[in-house]
Amino acid sequence: MHDLVGAILVSLLLVPAPLGAKASLPPATVSLSNEHRNASESFRFRTPASWTVETLKESPELLEARGDGVLVRFLHRSQEAGYDSLHADCMLERLTEAMDMEPEVRYEYDFVSWEQGSHRALDSAFAVTYDRPVLGFKQWRQRNLTVVGDGQSLCVITYCPVPLWKKSAETRSLLIAVVKSVEFGPWR
Repeated sequence: MHDLVGAILVSLLLVPAPLGAKASLPPATVSLSNEHRNASESFRFRTPASWTVETLKESPELLEARGDGVLVRFLHRSQEAGYDSLHADCMLERLTEAMDMEPEVRYEYDFVSWEQGSHRALDSAFAVTYDRPVLGFKQWRQRNLTVVGDGQSLCVITYCPVPLWKKSAETRSLLIAVVKSVEFGPWR
């Protein structure tokens, strides 16, 4: 069950350097003091204490964590879905409706895949430009990491304003730490 963490760690090693990011910036130390679990307790993750975590009213299967100017959404299904179709669905999980954004997205990388143990994964990252600012920004970097296996499916979707992603090693480290903290249950 803990192979998910390994799969996510592998994904982070496969991801190319972020577009426009300064490679020389040192990684920040991140404190993830709060643990959260979804309603069925099938996965858990950690966030900084200042973050809020809630189920989205318009989509009860989505859990959203937000803080420090970024968001992370978790879409969990208690069944093993086709990872490519689920990944494509999760890539459409945007911050506004489709009519409120530019139709083109700028891909950083797309459909990077691998297997580890009983889990299969897909990873994509791209920039989306919204017609009106969302939380003060029009351009956002979205990363979708989909992992399926052992009868479960999980998409972890990170959202970060492009200027913040490009200039802040601390923000990049924070998002990577939250993603790395994800684990499938059960726990001892």
